[in-house]
Amino acid sequence: MNLTSERPAVTELRLSAFKSHQGASFALGPLTLLAGASGTGKSSVLEALAALGRLAGGETLGEVFDGSGDREGSVRGGAAACVPQGAQPDAEGRRGFRVGCTVTGPVGPVRLDVAVQTEPELRIVGERLTGGGQTLLTTALRDPERRTVQAAWHTAGLVPVTRAPLPDDLLATALLPLRVAGRTEGQRLVLAAVEQMVLALRGVFPVEPRPETMRAPVDTADGMLRRGCENLSAVLARTEGECRTRHAALVRAMREVCSPPVEGLTVLRTRPAGADRGAEALSVIAAVDRGPLGLVPVDRLGDGELRFLGIALVLLTGPGVLEVDTSAELLPAAQVLTVLSDGFDLGMDRRQSRELLSLAGMAAERGHIRLLGVVHDASVAEGLSGVSVIDFARPKRSGDAGEVVVEVEGAGLPESAEAEPRVNLQRSASSPGVQSGEGAGGRVPARRAPTMR
Repeated sequence: MNLTSERPAVTELRLSAFKSHQGASFALGPLTLLAGASGTGKSSVLEALAALGRLAGGETLGEVFDGSGDREGSVRGGAAACVPQGAQPDAEGRRGFRVGCTVTGPVGPVRLDVAVQTEPELRIVGERLTGGGQTLLTTALRDPERRTVQAAWHTAGLVPVTRAPLPDDLLATALLPLRVAGRTEGQRLVLAAVEQMVLALRGVFPVEPRPETMRAPVDTADGMLRRGCENLSAVLARTEGECRTRHAALVRAMREVCSPPVEGLTVLRTRPAGADRGAEALSVIAAVDRGPLGLVPVDRLGDGELRFLGIALVLLTGPGVLEVDTSAELLPAAQVLTVLSDGFDLGMDRRQSRELLSLAGMAAERGHIRLLGVVHDASVAEGLSGVSVIDFARPKRSGDAGEVVVEVEGAGLPESAEAEPRVNLQRSASSPGVQSGEGAGGRVPARRAPTMR
């Protein structure tokens, strides 16, 4: 079995109506970089994929978009900021957005499209899952007074379609394994497609190293790397003892791009302020072994070096030491981690950025890592094989207003004649759409997408 080709991976992201994007589609290769001027919507692409990943993990709309739980939301500005700028409510006072993705794996391409209403209440008003040449799941908001949607999924048994109400603040696709028995061929297809979609999305891991939080000692028990890399020292203490091969690769990468000499990476044990001399050292801080110069704690490193160290650690370690929601049913070697990095080259010189891309390329060749990153300088990918670059063009100003209709078909399968719910979005100006191919060193300019009417 070719595990690389069998591992589910997100291969396309669709932003039908999301922030500044309208009718945009992005083909995602193993290594994809987004480049362009500030304000062209690059970060929004990462935010949409991160949000889908958290929804697939079972979080509610409020937790994902507005940070109503213990974690902060995935989208700056919350759910209200996802509505395309200038959108006006429809006759019922509704506004919203639509996103979707395609995951390729053993079932083939599986598509998921989700329409979200933000006003007057945050809720999922439509969802569609297709795969294997079938419409496998649809949901629709039938009664605005109830906090449920009417769901219908493919059965292909004595009853061709099964219908049931599902919560309107959770992704129906992630709930289906609890509702489908898997007795008929149609049900088994649904389960296989759902597993492929959810597994790939749960492997999405945004990484945003924040140097200002990475310099303090951390508890040794805090050994699962978080997106801000604030607990990097504790994770390095773990990898030094558990993942010697990958730890050595991290040292080699640091040696290539950081100020010499770099002989190794280790951790120094520390005691809390005011603790007795005999108290156990429960905190650690990472340190660079500079040979004759001694051990230098990471609180003395520059911001660029710390960002490099955080991203490199993610690329080299994988889901075993990352705070990412992967499947417990599969071995980590059979999973794909999709790393999202906004400001991939932020604060780093060209040599550091290219070294990170080389590390990502090695991990991608093994099929363990896929990277979607935002860069300020697209030239960092020049001459590196397997890297696709999507250039974002700044949208032209236009005084013409157009109506955008965000639609997800009704609860029935294709033969159903039921009405389609929709969220109307009145825009004051069009925005760029992007389509790209997956090619080595490919560079695809952004282009205007057609207006959906």
